[in-house]
Order: sequence, then C-alpha cells, then structure tokens
Amino acid sequence: MRTDGDTWDIVTGVGLTALGVATFRALESAAPDPLIQDSYAELFVRAAGEPKFMDILADPPTLAGAPLVPGFMGIRTKFFDEFFLSSVADGITQAVILAAGLDARAYRLDWPPGTIVYEIDQPDVLEFKNRVLAEHSATPRTEHRTVAVDLRSDWPAALAAAGADPAAPTAWSAEGLLPYLPGAAQDALFAHIGELSPAGSRIAVEAAPADAASSGLAEIETKYLNKNPFGDIDPAELFYYDDRTDPEQWLRDHGWSVHAATPADLAATYGVSLPDLPEELEQHWQRPRYLSAVRDPH
Repeated sequence: MRTDGDTWDIVTGVGLTALGVATFRALESAAPDPLIQDSYAELFVRAAGEPKFMDILADPPTLAGAPLVPGFMGIRTKFFDEFFLSSVADGITQAVILAAGLDARAYRLDWPPGTIVYEIDQPDVLEFKNRVLAEHSATPRTEHRTVAVDLRSDWPAALAAAGADPAAPTAWSAEGLLPYLPGAAQDALFAHIGELSPAGSRIAVEAAPADAASSGLAEIETKYLNKNPFGDIDPAELFYYDDRTDPEQWLRDHGWSVHAATPADLAATYGVSLPDLPEELEQHWQRPRYLSAVRDPH
C-alpha cells in the first residue's frame, strides 16, 4: 500500500516495476527482429539481482504453453523512442523524461548535437542506474542531466536548478507513470508542464482509465500465464485510484493538438503480429491510450 511521501529504491515498491519493465525490454532486445535495441536493460536486471526478475530473464513467462511475445513491451518502448527522435528531428533541443526509472534513452538513441536530456526520478533509483552505467563505462550520446526529486514535490524548481530553460520548446514523456501518482499530484504535474511548455513543445503520455487495474490484472495474468511477469508484486497495489483529470481531455482543453493511439494501432503501425489473447486479458492490454501532443501557438 502507498503512503504519503513514501520512497523506494530499485528493489522495493514502485522501483520494482521499473525493474520489471527493464526485464521485458531486455527480452525484447534479445528476440528475433526486435522492435527496439536496449543493451543496457539486461545490465540493470543482473546488477539488481532480484531473484524473480532473474528467473524471468532466464525463463520468460508463457501464454497457453507458447512463449509470451516480448513485443508487448517493445511496442510501448518504440512509441516513446520514436516520439523523442521525431521531436529532436524537428528542432527541439530539450527533452525531459519524467519518472525515468531504468530508461536508457540518453545512452541508446541518436540525439542531434546540442540536445540536453533531463531525467527525473527518485534519488536511489537514479543512483543505482548511474552506478551501473558507470561500471560498464557507458557514455551518453548527448548532454545528460539527472534530477533527483519526487514528482509529488516541487520538481519544476529542481528541473530549473539543473539548467532547464522554461522558454525553450521541450519534449516531455510520461511513460508508465500516471497511476503511481495521487490524483492531485497528476493534475499538478500537467499544470506544471503547461507552465513550462511554450508553443511547439511536445508531450507523449501513456494514459489509461482510472479503473484500468482495479479488476485484478495480476490475477488475470496468473490465470493465463505460467508465472507473474512482475514477480511477487501486483503493480495495481501501488496505484492510486482517486479522482483525476483525464490527460487527453486536459491537453485538448489547454491548447495542445492531440493524437491518440491504442496498442493495436501501434502494433499495426510497427508491423507487429500479436497472438490472439483470452478476452479478459485482451481487454486489459487494450485499455492504455498512447497520446502524442503538440502545444499550439497562443
């Protein structure tokens, strides 16, 4: 259960979900014809040494006896990869990754010269990631600044202290983040983004209905998969279910032009053939919406 002001490292609480995502990014990267290449994901999983995720890495879950296609995580990752690459190709030079977790985009994407990538997350999470990358002599492909701050606190001040320019068009990402914020903190997050986004700024958001996990996603996954993809944790137990503004509606109401896509839309765009899923598992997988938006001129 969540509490006000709770914190975590990479093997506790919300941090474990970032480790789970890294596990499936590693599996996707090792698959035939992968959608993404993330050579750092496996390094993070092995450095953390969490037994459940080490087991998943060695013996991935199966669905009805067949290997679970890693492409499910690859689709999400590719969406955000392409968002950033298209943003900087159009001249945006400032990128902010909210709740960066074990995201290694500063190290694996081809950023144009002059781009600055800011990563915001809990101090212990960033310390772990930076330590593992340093141990493997990894070098970012652009200027990279970490901002160790809780997104429930005054993160805009911390971002400004790290050198972010509030007058520069910015590319923002909120991937796998919103359910882990209280409703008030989510609404404040978007309000701050609005204040820090001049015309031409862009944002990519993974959004889902407030009750998306309330009907027991972990139980459904356990029913059809031979092992829980997130080890012993149920991410839904870490979610907040209080009232909040719908992200797509908020963006439209505050001067952003929004494009929304379903996971199936993205799979079709990327040429991915996904297996038929049991209906209740399919319903859960299809609930997120992937939003990309541009801030209109005032």
